[in-house]
Amino acid sequence: MPLEILLADDHEVVRQGLRALLERAGFQVVGEAGDGQDAIRLAEKFHPDVAVLDVAMPLLNGIDAARGITKVSPRTKTILLTMYIQGRNVLEGLRTGVRGVVVKSKAFDELLRAIQAVCKGDTYLSPDVSNVVVEAYLTNCPEQVMPLRDRERQVLQLVAEGKTSKEIATILGISIKTAESHRSKIMERLDIHDTAGLVRYAIRHGLIQP
Repeated sequence: MPLEILLADDHEVVRQGLRALLERAGFQVVGEAGDGQDAIRLAEKFHPDVAVLDVAMPLLNGIDAARGITKVSPRTKTILLTMYIQGRNVLEGLRTGVRGVVVKSKAFDELLRAIQAVCKGDTYLSPDVSNVVVEAYLTNCPEQVMPLRDRERQVLQLVAEGKTSKEIATILGISIKTAESHRSKIMERLDIHDTAGLVRYAIRHGLIQP
């Protein structure tokens, strides 16, 4: 029985290309998602063996999506695809239970090796990623850890994407008052008091791409 794969990337052409390559390699792609929230929904529905997630996705980034997938489908192994290698992103991903990190610019064979490794219970990091992780770990920089709770990170990403409090409330299924409360707490925790500052912070921590 072929391994079941879930793909999540906000670029349809990337998903189509990966799907074709994965199916040619003998895997079964059971679902495709264009954002992190949809990835969690599909993982809960299909419980795939592996979820391949782009780090930079709208509504919910790949790291937080991986965290959500682990909750709704504990058996699913998660692999992050990243265009920009940032130590804080990789470390945060590994803390959430991500089992593999692959650089998008590398050959497809590297993703295959990552899938095979995580299904055996191992962790796979692209060589370039490994170097960044070691450097980030050795420097032990406090900035590597984001001082926000899960929901606050979600709200921060949506604010940085330009969503209003009303839109955030609708997307997350919360009240407008709660959305505004989260926003205020985020500013207080980060000591940032304007939207432009929040956007810069989100970019710096890889929640959105510039």
